[in-house]
Amino acid sequence: MTMTLKLAFAITILLTISFNQIVSGDIGTATSYNPPYTPTRCNGNRADQFPSGNLFVQVSEGLWDNGAACGRRYRLRCLSGNNRPCKGGTVDVRVVDFCTRRPCPSTIVMSTDAFAAVSKSPDAKINIEFIQI
Repeated sequence: MTMTLKLAFAITILLTISFNQIVSGDIGTATSYNPPYTPTRCNGNRADQFPSGNLFVQVSEGLWDNGAACGRRYRLRCLSGNNRPCKGGTVDVRVVDFCTRRPCPSTIVMSTDAFAAVSKSPDAKINIEFIQI
């Protein structure tokens, strides 16, 4: 192998490893929704369904899984959006509802508090990475 070919191979391996560390979850979109948050499809009007800090979400058809998504927890982070809305860091959220709008505007619809944890723009539609925890 020539030196150039060895270098190209090494760079390819390093990029592959780096990419796998950066993106380890699913990719989707997120928007926010405002109160009232009840009733939900998961637990109706029960106040104890909402985690502390109001870090919860509605999910679209693709994640709903005929209601099995209720209570699932996801860690998500903002990747991009118009006008650089991302704050950085992650937020852990719990599924409490099925998306109430048809068609659903995004993969995950976040409570205003959850959305504010990752985005500077409350009305933005952002690209996210998420993983079930």
